[in-house]
Amino acid sequence: MKKELILALTATLGLSLSACGEYSQVAQYKPGNYQGKSDTRPWEGGQFAGNKQAWEAALAARNQAQNEYKKAN
Repeated sequence: MKKELILALTATLGLSLSACGEYSQVAQYKPGNYQGKSDTRPWEGGQFAGNKQAWEAALAARNQAQNEYKKAN
């Protein structure tokens, strides 16, 4: 009986102390400062290399290829 009580108290103590290792997971924000990576415009990288008109033309062509009315006719 005494061994079971000691075992139960030890298990309870171990479980209660395991919660002490947690830390706050809330993000710390500095007002007025963006802390993420800077975003680039879609036409600035890759195949368009800064040509916004070519990007818009490719986007319009892709939209027309997905147009159900054009597919049906």
